[in-house]
Amino acid sequence: MKYKVLISTILAGALSLSAFSIQDMPNVNKRVSPDIAPGTIYSYNDSVQQASKAVVNISTQKKIKNQMTNNPMFNDPFFQQFFGDLYSQIPKDRIERALGSGVIISPDGYIVTNNHVIDGADKITVTLPGSTQEYSATLVGADPDGDIAVIRINKKDLPFIKFANSSDLRMGDLVFAIGNPFGVGETVTQGIISALNKNGMGINNYENFIQTDASINPGNSGGALIDSRGALVGINTAIISRTGGNQGIGFAIPSNMVKTTATELIKNGKIERGYLGVGIQDITNDLRGTYNDKQGAVVISIEKDSPAKKSGLMVWDLITEVNGQKIDNAAELKNLIGSLSPNQKITIKYIRNKQEHTATIILGERKNSSKKEVTVPKDNAQGQLSGLKVETLTPQIRQRYKIPNDINGVMVTSVAENSPAEDAGFMQGDIISQIEDISIKNTADFTKALDKYKGKLKRILVYGNNGIKTIVTK
Repeated sequence: MKYKVLISTILAGALSLSAFSIQDMPNVNKRVSPDIAPGTIYSYNDSVQQASKAVVNISTQKKIKNQMTNNPMFNDPFFQQFFGDLYSQIPKDRIERALGSGVIISPDGYIVTNNHVIDGADKITVTLPGSTQEYSATLVGADPDGDIAVIRINKKDLPFIKFANSSDLRMGDLVFAIGNPFGVGETVTQGIISALNKNGMGINNYENFIQTDASINPGNSGGALIDSRGALVGINTAIISRTGGNQGIGFAIPSNMVKTTATELIKNGKIERGYLGVGIQDITNDLRGTYNDKQGAVVISIEKDSPAKKSGLMVWDLITEVNGQKIDNAAELKNLIGSLSPNQKITIKYIRNKQEHTATIILGERKNSSKKEVTVPKDNAQGQLSGLKVETLTPQIRQRYKIPNDINGVMVTSVAENSPAEDAGFMQGDIISQIEDISIKNTADFTKALDKYKGKLKRILVYGNNGIKTIVTK
């Protein structure tokens, strides 16, 4: 009987294999050249030429002070007389110059560029395409978190660019990058959209980049990324390179994000972003079963007196929706909250203990970089806590290692080499802040949590040198 079962199983496997087939594309029987007629070439000149008229060169000057000469001692006439020639050789303040690009977005002189192009500049000068005349520009407003700034020159009837809807972009779409690389003058390069919605690059606080292989080099920052119609799809921002030159991995801020930010900067001179007050991370494979295989952003910390705290959100809650919009990862939540206004009422859905809940929250105002949604690295570590030694954070330890008062927990004082704790990802100097639903303030809390969850998978919140991480272990 055993053999019959085995044979029938093998036959079933063979039958299933015979039903499988590879799908082939039809054979190529015709090739068409873009040169349909003699004397005709395939060109995007019309689209590129029109868009190029709206891409300007930006030069900046910044005075860099010599910290040595700022010392009052150096301004003492006796000191200057005593040291004579030596004093005259001390470097004084210097002027730092930089080049970048910008895009005219209205006929009355508004220009959008990257914040890092004009950041800290004492003087901003704009040169229009095909002209050597320089125009002094004034700063209208800047958004350092999104790396967007708007400047303005006093000139009317300027050529300007029209915006494409960046939500319509697809991988493989043809694009052109226009800018002023290395200060050589206006340059156009061609490529495709390599990827969309890229985040976690560590370039900006709010990231939703278009990735392209169109050549982007130093000086291209703030320039235009356009489609084959000549419409703006993005503002060129950064590259990944080992040499400093283009290696086919460039990033641009999508036109929809640029449009929203630029409009707000022109209207109010600043960006006011919604503030939820949570630290978040992507859901990991270890945590997925805890949340019924749902997607979302895992809450790993909550700021004191924040909107999240007042709403009753807790560490380990998985936020899955905001105002009916599904959240797939931490970056999506961060960008969405950042796009909303302070005092705006939102409805979120979250999962706690495998049950779905709903909360209504009034967003606060994100006033500085210390109050922001934080996306932390993924950590899929597994392992036991054997080999780990911890001690309570004392005032002396806090002072010695400059640990902020709002971080509580126990400090990892040693991790045995080749131990399960080391395999799990613990490091000396880590601070264990929470284990599942238990906040850790001392070694007694730590022992209590280990006893409660002994032999069970548990989520451990850890502050380390590289930020916050979650370690899941038994």
